[in-house]
Amino acid sequence: MKDSKEKTNITERPPIVVVMGHIDHGKSTLLDYIRKTNIVDREAGGITQHISAYEVVHKDEHGKDKKITFLDTPGHEAFSKMRERGAEAADIAILVVSAEDGVKPQTVEAYKTILESKIPFIVAINKIDRPAANIEKTKMELAENEIYIEGYGGKTPVAEISAKVGTGVDNLLTLILLLAEMENFTANTEEGASGYVIEANLDSKRGVQATLVIKDGKLKKGMTVAVEDALCSTRIMENFLGKMVNDATFSSPVRLVGFNKVPKVGAMFKSFEKKSDAEEYAKDILTGKITKTEKREVSDKKIIPIILRADVMGSIEAIEKEIGKIKSDGAEFKIIQKGVGPINESDIKSSQGSSDIIVIGFNVKADKGANDLALKQNIPVLFFDIIYKMTEWLAEEMEKRRPRVETVETTGRAKIIKAFSRTKERQVVGGKVTEGSISLGETVKIIRREFEIGKGKIVNLEKSKQKTSKVEEGSEFGTMIESKIEIVSGDILESFSITQK
Repeated sequence: MKDSKEKTNITERPPIVVVMGHIDHGKSTLLDYIRKTNIVDREAGGITQHISAYEVVHKDEHGKDKKITFLDTPGHEAFSKMRERGAEAADIAILVVSAEDGVKPQTVEAYKTILESKIPFIVAINKIDRPAANIEKTKMELAENEIYIEGYGGKTPVAEISAKVGTGVDNLLTLILLLAEMENFTANTEEGASGYVIEANLDSKRGVQATLVIKDGKLKKGMTVAVEDALCSTRIMENFLGKMVNDATFSSPVRLVGFNKVPKVGAMFKSFEKKSDAEEYAKDILTGKITKTEKREVSDKKIIPIILRADVMGSIEAIEKEIGKIKSDGAEFKIIQKGVGPINESDIKSSQGSSDIIVIGFNVKADKGANDLALKQNIPVLFFDIIYKMTEWLAEEMEKRRPRVETVETTGRAKIIKAFSRTKERQVVGGKVTEGSISLGETVKIIRREFEIGKGKIVNLEKSKQKTSKVEEGSEFGTMIESKIEIVSGDILESFSITQK
């Protein structure tokens, strides 16, 4: 009876789409056109531009209204960063390429990111209305770069569009719905909502807020959301139009206000009926009982927050782009608050409680109240009027502040063939080493369907019924694992070594 009940809870889920490609090939123009022409409720005007995601309604081939969610990410670099944290926020990608300019290096980079994410995609050949447009040449260039579309050696769907005037955009949306139907995206209506953070910031008036995209389940008023160890009640919950809502379901973007700290973009969120359960989950994250990303790729970068004030929005956009280019293995800058105008007292108040925060003014000064408070609280406030001088200083500062972190390297992997007896926190299992080796006394990660679900310790190890200290690649073995996690057939044990870097 339970299985049949679960099946009735499973329903079709609208696709979540990310648009990628060269910065000048019309990504923003396409998103703007879709936003303006396909959002039913237009009362809120441009507010959708501030939530980084929105829903549109489009009729499928049968004339039925269907929803599509678009993620308005800054580009493939931001998408890659989300992927590094294990985020699988998007279901379908659109690779935009200009019929005028053809395939550019950034097009190929975006294509590689899509391939790595293993999601289906559609190629949109844009700017077909331009006099210099050459669709056939563009298709040939795609094939030359091993991007094989339908009719040119591949199965990837292609749409010929003009994002500026709207030609072919309806066809593109229909293709998205067809692809979604083929992929059969589903979700459970009875589960608590889970998904990913796609934007987070500290607002001087509202506090910490974040935009989430729901991948499964339902989010209701009265629940508590946990993003790693950042918590928020669903008391203030807004849809993509900025309207207060009492509940939201899968594929919907929502903004929550009132987090106790700024959550990380790309991190997974979970929702709980009881606040105490969310607090327990956050505690388990902090103590290491639950891994932060629940993925094998672990990102432990130190976040250096920046509060940025500039003379005009154009300066802010240019600075954000340049700051994004400053790379380090151990740290990254995150602009948690930004705005036009002089640095004010509330900017400095927002900085209190963090020893790492940097306040930057570009072509602006600070109010007297802000200056006095910054001096009193010993908060660094820097002023620049040349962008490259600012980025040079920030690059040096990052090198000083970046942590010398431990690096985890995999030394062996073994697949569990059979699980035997279990008593309290000890379990006997049999398996085969598929890579490297495993050794007696090692702590191993327990991986199920590519997600780390916990850790265990090898307290006994046998090969051919003889006790041994090490089992090499290709050999079968029996072992006793000390762990709170119940290991099942098909799980992977991964041994690792930790080195300082």
